Amino acid sequence: MADNHGNTTAAWTGVGVAMLGFLVGGIALMLTPVSMPIFWVGVALGVISFPLFLILAKLGFHTEHR
Repeated sequence: MADNHGNTTAAWTGVGVAMLGFLVGGIALMLTPVSMPIFWVGVALGVISFPLFLILAKLGFHTEHR
């Protein structure tokens, strides 16, 4: 396994955006009545997190020497 596994700006940003998406989606499901537009915003944030990670990795933010 690489020495920088998970300890890079790209990884932390991707995970942070995914966690935000799960948080927003979870909160939307707990509202009464359930807010589907807010839920789908959470889903979109979760889906966007992986391409965001890939873009940041291509820009060089997936190395520990940044």
